[in-house]
Amino acid sequence: MAVTTTTLTAELFSNVMQSALFTLSEQTVIRPLIRNYDMTGTPGLTAQVPIYPALSAGDLTEGTDISTPTSFDPTSATMTALERGVMVTLTDMAIESANEDVAAAVGRQIGDAMAKKVDTELAGLFSGFSNTVGSGAAEITVEDLFKAAATLRANNAPGPYACVLHPYQAHQIKLQLTNAGSTMSHALSDVGNAALNDGFVGQIAGMNIFESTVITGDSAGAFVGAAFAQDAIGYMVKRNMRIEEQRDASLRATELVGSMAYGVKEIFDVYGVGIIGDAAL
Repeated sequence: MAVTTTTLTAELFSNVMQSALFTLSEQTVIRPLIRNYDMTGTPGLTAQVPIYPALSAGDLTEGTDISTPTSFDPTSATMTALERGVMVTLTDMAIESANEDVAAAVGRQIGDAMAKKVDTELAGLFSGFSNTVGSGAAEITVEDLFKAAATLRANNAPGPYACVLHPYQAHQIKLQLTNAGSTMSHALSDVGNAALNDGFVGQIAGMNIFESTVITGDSAGAFVGAAFAQDAIGYMVKRNMRIEEQRDASLRATELVGSMAYGVKEIFDVYGVGIIGDAAL
């Protein structure tokens, strides 16, 4: 039985949608580590996140009123949702001549593109943290990670902590943990053994270490990763990713459009520490 255009398009759309949503979920590294706000179905394009001041308790005397109230004046950070998207034009000949599931492949690429877009914008906020460790003229060290964790704790940032580095930055950490593969006079740590065996950095100074290629260089050419608590950065989704298709009969092709609406914003500046390192192996 011949496959009609309607059937082909329906099957194509279903496969693209499933593959794109799965890839978006699996490929975002930074988004799950920070504070997420869901504004789907809520009127308006902005979300105001309250920033509460820290309070200090004092000594009390029995039978004596607390005469001076503590000022409680919260501020707020505003996140505005904007649309992001990508379109792929898939021709009939591409579908009919392919040996694999083209729809699933296109879905993976759309999902991957949107995942990288989300994480790239989040990573772009790392250079805005007031506290930093390292420098662009030097490779980062394990000591830098301990300094970053100590800074977060000194600022009373609530755990757990995460650290996201460019693979080149993480490479230097792995070299230190494994002594660059050289013979050592002492046994490697558990983290060092893991880094040597499978390349996974693991947890250092109480921070889970992640790698992402979306970490970009600053104006001096250095990579800027970050260590942070969950509330350091906010991600507000107004419309989750959706896939739409439109048939272009004269082109003998189907246009596949993936789009989202979201906003990102630094929330608590002192809950994040920029990690600056040389942009080279």
